[in-house]
Amino acid sequence: MDGPITKANDTLDPLTDEEITSFFNDLDTDKDGYVTFAEIEAKLHQVHEELAPEPKRHHLNHPSRRDVEKGEEDCHPGNGLHAFLCALMPDCGAKVDRHAFAARVKAWEVPSQRQTATDDHNSDGDATQLRQMPRRRHIRAYLAVHGPRLCFLAFVIALQLAFGLWQLISYLLNMEVRAALGWGVVIAKVCAGVLYPTLFFMLLSMSRHFATLLRRSYWVSRFVDWDRSQSFHIKMSLVGLFFASLHAIGHLTGSFLTGSRPSRQQAVAQILGPDAVPRPYVAYVRSLPGWSGIVALGLFWTITLLSMPVIRKRMYEIFQMGHLLMFPMIGLLCAHGTAALLQAPMLGYWLAFPTLLVLGERLHRLIRGFMRVPARVRMLDDHTVLVTCRHPRGRDWRYSAGQYILLQVPQVSVFQWHPFTISSCQGDELQVHIKLDGDWTNALSDVLPENEDICVGADGPFGAPAQRFYDYDYAIVVGGGIGITPFAAILTDLEQHEDERRDPWAERRRSRSLSRRRSQAGESDTIKAKDSQDTTPSDQRTSRRRVDFHWTVREKNNLLWFSDLLNRAIDGAQPQEDTKDILELHINTHITAKRKNISTHIFRYLLDSYRTDAAPYSALTGLKQPSHFGRPDFDKILDKHFDEMVASGTQERRVVVFYCGAPVVGEILSDKCHSLTTRARHMGLRIRYDFLMEVFG
Repeated sequence: MDGPITKANDTLDPLTDEEITSFFNDLDTDKDGYVTFAEIEAKLHQVHEELAPEPKRHHLNHPSRRDVEKGEEDCHPGNGLHAFLCALMPDCGAKVDRHAFAARVKAWEVPSQRQTATDDHNSDGDATQLRQMPRRRHIRAYLAVHGPRLCFLAFVIALQLAFGLWQLISYLLNMEVRAALGWGVVIAKVCAGVLYPTLFFMLLSMSRHFATLLRRSYWVSRFVDWDRSQSFHIKMSLVGLFFASLHAIGHLTGSFLTGSRPSRQQAVAQILGPDAVPRPYVAYVRSLPGWSGIVALGLFWTITLLSMPVIRKRMYEIFQMGHLLMFPMIGLLCAHGTAALLQAPMLGYWLAFPTLLVLGERLHRLIRGFMRVPARVRMLDDHTVLVTCRHPRGRDWRYSAGQYILLQVPQVSVFQWHPFTISSCQGDELQVHIKLDGDWTNALSDVLPENEDICVGADGPFGAPAQRFYDYDYAIVVGGGIGITPFAAILTDLEQHEDERRDPWAERRRSRSLSRRRSQAGESDTIKAKDSQDTTPSDQRTSRRRVDFHWTVREKNNLLWFSDLLNRAIDGAQPQEDTKDILELHINTHITAKRKNISTHIFRYLLDSYRTDAAPYSALTGLKQPSHFGRPDFDKILDKHFDEMVASGTQERRVVVFYCGAPVVGEILSDKCHSLTTRARHMGLRIRYDFLMEVFG
């Protein structure tokens, strides 16, 4: 078509005749059967005000863009919206009839509203697609998404069952204890056996440093789903509370009552000694195991009640202070079995290691809270805050792409530490993007002065789910909304490595090879050498890499957070065929919000596609690459990726598909990865698509 229009490379489902007629009628305000240039311009101004109520530098009515383009020759210098219309309709007169207008609109190649629809009916398409899958494929896709979590939960449940059965068999065979204390002691001891691994993993899941350390092990990271540690901690807490309560019921209403009966005193004397009888009910309660267990259970219930979602969301300080009760609770639990009345004490040994880890981390965080980090807060839009932290000593931050920090802002709350993914880290500057969703995050915009220096507390960085990105030469990364921050960190990391002429893939492989050799300590030098030769999922050692980013947002304003970074990445990823090392970078943005008004729909698409030589970026989003409107069709996206690899002559490759979002889409992506792998195998190719669903946060 005519004019400086750049469109996304989508399969076009064009506007229907009904939609074009509706567009004409919306513009023809005087209903004379013609649309005038003035009517079109008035509607464009109205739509532009709706789409951009606060003009940014890339919008057509912003002075900075008019200044950039004032040297260009257009039909109306200084008026960006008028120039935009001149580019759309260069050969049209002041008055256009219905037939000529329809021909011109068809030449714009605007997609139909049906193609970009994201209403409730279409959003159910993913679930419908899953229901239509054959059962075997559906199960395989489900396990690919939820498998690691289920596998680890199965391991934990197996431990709980094993220790519970051990205690059950031990006390079923111990006739003396049953004769003295009855069946209540069997119930209590079975629950105690279940509690050993339950409390161990409950505490261990609270250690962020331990999770970060074990992420360096390739095989441990494949087995343990560190990204859902909070959900796992809640599950273990509820299971622990249930069996702790049942343990107390077994004693208080079972063994204590039975053991205090006169007819059982002789049997009690045989297991506790002659000095222990006569032993009334209150003696059991006043004993060290009795009162310590009752108080510990009370603390456990208190912590649980103070951790209810309504309290955590509205009174986070109370939630945090309530969790400090876990330390006296752990102390009481360790003392609970030291009397060794029926068996040697065991619980203290289970709790010692994770307790020391958590206690050390809390003390470290307390110290870090007094070590203030200079920072600055800036509002990016109505829902996003950017916090930039500078290293207090001017040193470079130790950081890997995709990690997160715990942030404390004293002006909001001294006690609250919240995790945020690092979106950028260059030198001594570290940035996090925060979505305003909750009392604490909303207080950032209400309490803190914008663009003024403040002091914050920062602990970390922790975790690194996105670090596996560098294990693959080819990657497809899919994220939505604020979930793009770890991917933005990867782009920043790529940009920094490019500026410094370093290869992040080679550095990652050296680190991974060292981790695996350490995990295989004791192996022969021959095996170590072999392991160092080829230890990553990228089977081909080549300097050609390809990364496809797909970022899905509801509104175009969400794209403004990283527009400069995305534009720099696009500029830096231009193909350079004369060089040995090639990074092929494809960045795709998808705007999913549907515009019901036909004029808004059409002008939104055209504004995004409009560019000039002086301003080669979208007049809607500010991005150099065009945006896609509507929900992405990942079936077509992955099929196209596969076809391009086959067309390029690729015979062997492992491609990773990272995904962060709704599980239903993850299952569809997982099934597609398996289908493409099977398709490649039937073609005699060794191309494999690995699906990795991550929880970034």
